[in-house]
Amino acid sequence: MTEQLRLMAVHAHPDDESSKGAATMAKYVSEGVDVLVATCTGGERGSILNPKLQGDPYIEEHIHEVRKKEMDEAREILGVKQEWLGFVDSGLPEGDPLPPLPDGCFALQDVDEAAGRLVKLIREFKPQVITTYDENGGYPHPDHIMTHKITMVAFEAAGDPEKYPEAGEPWQPQKLYYNQGFNRPRTVALHEALLERGMESPYGEWLERWKQFERRERTLTTYVPCADFFEIRDKALIAHATQIDPDGGWFRVPMDLQREVWPTEEYELAKSRVDTSLPEDDLFAGIRNN
Repeated sequence: MTEQLRLMAVHAHPDDESSKGAATMAKYVSEGVDVLVATCTGGERGSILNPKLQGDPYIEEHIHEVRKKEMDEAREILGVKQEWLGFVDSGLPEGDPLPPLPDGCFALQDVDEAAGRLVKLIREFKPQVITTYDENGGYPHPDHIMTHKITMVAFEAAGDPEKYPEAGEPWQPQKLYYNQGFNRPRTVALHEALLERGMESPYGEWLERWKQFERRERTLTTYVPCADFFEIRDKALIAHATQIDPDGGWFRVPMDLQREVWPTEEYELAKSRVDTSLPEDDLFAGIRNN
């Protein structure tokens, strides 16, 4: 295939691109693939999760600008392009009963109307492959679920000349994937490998919570080998300093162990307009050389 390969990753907030599929993106960038991150919101309502930065009045007052700068740094580390869709973070409601979502936030937008912004970006960038979240959002954050909804609409509508005619010439992506990097098999494998080596595992509580939620196991269809890019992934994640504690659980598994035990990132093929055989090791399987 002589045509330029292009991958679009649709995410809810700045930092999601670095915690979900970042090593995959860095791998494809190294191979000459054009990669674009579409970030739905500015992350304005995200909590400051790094204890070293909590209570900083400048950060609290200028969180939108701070998170934009963090995204700029992560983008440079990963080598990707990035565009903002311009929606307002919905926040993560907590309590029982849950409080209402803030007026005007992303999760309260009309799905078809909101999808129009993504359709425009798809038609401009012309990706063959798109990645996003499953119907649960990967985890049930309202912005993640809304990201799933608009991506599903946009994937189908982008190639239809009768849909969103103001958004540019039609372009039909060929494949759509759900990020499934936080899957049970990977977590169990790393957990057991740490215990076997006499090391402490950060995954014990995760596995217990999984038992309580009784969510169905996802179908992992695609395992992208990208262990050589795990360090780039971690650097990009640390660039989101307000969101990530560099001393936290994300970074407690030694890099050599990660590469040895689980050297891939995983995806679930949700839609395909090309023939492919499962399992895959390439998001562009069935597209290359066609």
